[in-house]
Amino acid sequence: MQKDEQQLNIKTFSIKKFLKKRCLISPPVVSDPRLLPDRMKNGIVACVALVACTAGFSSTIYFPGLPYVTKELNAPPIATTLTASLFVFFMGTAPVIWASLSEYYHIRRFLFLVAMVIFMATSIGAAFVHNIWVLVAVRCIQSIGVSSGQSVGAGCIADLYPVEERGAAFGKYMFGVIFGPLLGPIIGGLLIMSPLGWRATFCFCFAFGVFIFLITFFFTPETYRNDALYDMQLPTTTSNEKDAAISGSSESSTYTITSVDNDALSQRSVSTAIGDTKSVIVMKKETEMNVNGEQLSRKKFNPFAPFALLRHPFIFMPSITAGLFFGAMFATEAILPAAFRDTYGLNSWQTGLCYLGAGIGNLSGAFVGGRLSDRLLLRSRRLRGGTSKAEDRLTANIWVAGFIFSPLGNLIFGWAVEHKLSLWGAIVGFGVQCFGNVQVMTTVTAYIVDCMPGRGASATAAANFIRFGFACILSLIATPMIANLGSGWTSTLFACLSWVGMLIALILKIWGESIRGWSGY
Repeated sequence: MQKDEQQLNIKTFSIKKFLKKRCLISPPVVSDPRLLPDRMKNGIVACVALVACTAGFSSTIYFPGLPYVTKELNAPPIATTLTASLFVFFMGTAPVIWASLSEYYHIRRFLFLVAMVIFMATSIGAAFVHNIWVLVAVRCIQSIGVSSGQSVGAGCIADLYPVEERGAAFGKYMFGVIFGPLLGPIIGGLLIMSPLGWRATFCFCFAFGVFIFLITFFFTPETYRNDALYDMQLPTTTSNEKDAAISGSSESSTYTITSVDNDALSQRSVSTAIGDTKSVIVMKKETEMNVNGEQLSRKKFNPFAPFALLRHPFIFMPSITAGLFFGAMFATEAILPAAFRDTYGLNSWQTGLCYLGAGIGNLSGAFVGGRLSDRLLLRSRRLRGGTSKAEDRLTANIWVAGFIFSPLGNLIFGWAVEHKLSLWGAIVGFGVQCFGNVQVMTTVTAYIVDCMPGRGASATAAANFIRFGFACILSLIATPMIANLGSGWTSTLFACLSWVGMLIALILKIWGESIRGWSGY
């Protein structure tokens, strides 16, 4: 009996210790995240993709129910439109704050958890509102919560994978980003037919948020990678009881001294600057000091610092490319329910199923683009004798995807609806557009992260501001454009925007290295 009680106490203590560890805001990263087993890294990417999925998913899940929202809340049409447009606007601005918090406090996981709490609380709030303007406000706060995966998620991918493996990982991550807004209307169309109507969509969002919170809490570790620590090369190493690892340049006489205790948390091997020998260093805490041994002061927190990255053309230009492609896709998603209802007489459930074509396009595009991106990048590196540059990420597959598939899909969709051709033609057209879009956006996002090592979250947040800005603007003007120009010419305009985005990418491919050099990178 006493033995059983002791075992129970040990078990209880272990559970408490585990939960206490999972509740840490900034748990220690005891080894290089890039050395984690592939299975664990794939699991982390899946969790991050789920978090990123919530943004687009919650944005579009009640698209099929917009007419019901307008009717039940006795709302003006512009107010109902604002519940979607302002949601997208805040999805573009809030990631900047999430990224700043992540890189200032060196955390990823805790921010995901906080974001999911906001998502769950606002989902419940939105399900019980009885005023359209309250719904607009709640949706804006909800958007802030779901937007963490858009920037912090990209930083997490950079933590886990080196440049030559990042393309496939970003393909999986972007699948969550893109598939969310396409899966939302399918589920939403089914839920709206329930007794709760459009409110059921927000109840589902709450349950979805609980699921992601639990997955993240129990199975996702902290991944923040200190690039200065794990990528440094050392001229000498010591193994005394109090070691000091010094890295620097003999020409500039500038050094970073890392204090290392012998009761450290981890060990790793690094290459020395002399020869090919390797030294094992035991590390616990990193303290930056100047050559006089004085500790350097920490930079002040600036939540809007990522915006400053847009001053660099090599960040601003690919952000425009991603924004044009994403904006055209999001605008098509927004106009699809009304177009299919008016042209083909579909109800909300049938309209939701029509998004399956786009989902298949995204799935195949993410798989094909991710695989080709890494292989073609390594091929470019081999042809250059082992050296590489960031522009190698702009691989050959995106030219076919961006110049042909995406605009072709736009044209097929728009003119099929315009002339009331086969419903399958419009569905396939949107799927072809998404097949091209996801390849371009995956590659461009990876390029932005590659250009800013150590600041992937901030760079992605800045790019997202442009991306969702285009989505907000194009979704607002799409309906008036269709009323005045028709679906065919509206989609033709979107196709032209795709070509403009690809011309910008082509400029980066040819002169990107010089553009980065002009900016000092």
